[in-house]
This record gives sequence, structure tokens and C-alpha cells, in this order.
Amino acid sequence: MRALLVGADRLGNIPNTLMEYGIEDYIHWTGRKKGMRNFQIPTEMDMIIVFYDFIEHNITQIVKEKAKQSNIPCVFSRRACSDLAKQLNNCRGCKVCKVQ
Repeated sequence: MRALLVGADRLGNIPNTLMEYGIEDYIHWTGRKKGMRNFQIPTEMDMIIVFYDFIEHNITQIVKEKAKQSNIPCVFSRRACSDLAKQLNNCRGCKVCKVQ
């Protein structure tokens, strides 16, 4: 499963948490620069994870809109493994993406 991670300057232990949920491949964008407002979401992504406490505010809204247009599930989490795990657990029941 592939995910786009937006936000957070450093990921720390987050890749370990992602592996536990079957997300083996990811792309990380820090989301701190205004130029990122014009980015294009790669089409091969299975989901987008936004770390909302380490991101420029407007980018959060832009990512949400682009994810909706592309029909890619979007998860919002703080940059903490415990919160990410909680959000991914909530995601398991929706069956839109393949979170294990």
C-alpha cells in the first residue's frame, strides 16, 4: 500500500507505525513551503495522511480538496504514533483503502 504523507519535518518512528498497518511505501512532503500549494497528488497513492500540527494551514485545506477530487482517502492525524495508530484503526472499517 502506498501513502502520501504531508506535514511533519521529521517522521521519527512513524514509518514503523505505517508498516504495522500495511503501508510499506510512502512519499513524504513537509508541507511548510507556500510553493507546495501548487503540487499535484501522485495518482498511484492509496491514501493521504496529513499531520495537521506541522503543516501550513492553507495546505491542509488544499490537500483535502485535491484528495476528494481524486477519490483518495485522507486521514488527518497529529504527528504522534499513538494518534496515527488511532486514526488508522478508525480507517479499517471503511474498506475504501486497504489498511490492514
